[in-house]
Amino acid sequence: MTAVNPDQRTTDSAPPAPSADWEARITRVWAAMDDVPPEEFRARVKELTAELPDGHPVAAFELASAHDSTGQGDMAAPLYRQALAAGLSGYRRRRTSVQLGSTLRNLGALEDSLAMLGAERAIDPALLDEPTRGLADAVDAFYALALADAGREREALALALGALARHLPRYNRSLANYAKALDDPATRDA
Repeated sequence: MTAVNPDQRTTDSAPPAPSADWEARITRVWAAMDDVPPEEFRARVKELTAELPDGHPVAAFELASAHDSTGQGDMAAPLYRQALAAGLSGYRRRRTSVQLGSTLRNLGALEDSLAMLGAERAIDPALLDEPTRGLADAVDAFYALALADAGREREALALALGALARHLPRYNRSLANYAKALDDPATRDA
């Protein structure tokens, strides 16, 4: 079986990337999120996304993220799906998978959450650019939450500790080995 790059477009008509100016403005809106009421924040995001062409995947992603970050996961989920269907790629595609997986878990769609995050974990990292690969621990963290909700606590803890082990200044190997032992079928039922 050949590995498939999730960011490889199936069409040559990829939407144009937002301008650097637009990216700077959306970054400023996000930076000020905690300084304004949620409805004003969402209105600012909506105003900026309206500048992008109709159906632009980045617009759907940013709107979904704004709803999600202000407690409206039920409104975010369809927008995340729209962004993916419209061809969102790269770093934002992976963020969408993480965020949608988390939102699905919060909405009680645990199997869908596990499927989304599990599929994201299965992507060959060699197919991803460095910033997108850099979200691997975020994928693992949210997958661990879904596993815990599914009653698979030892597997969740093993995954979380394995991700953490890569960032410790010492004890990396020891913690990684303990994490593997937690998820070992021979010790799981002990």
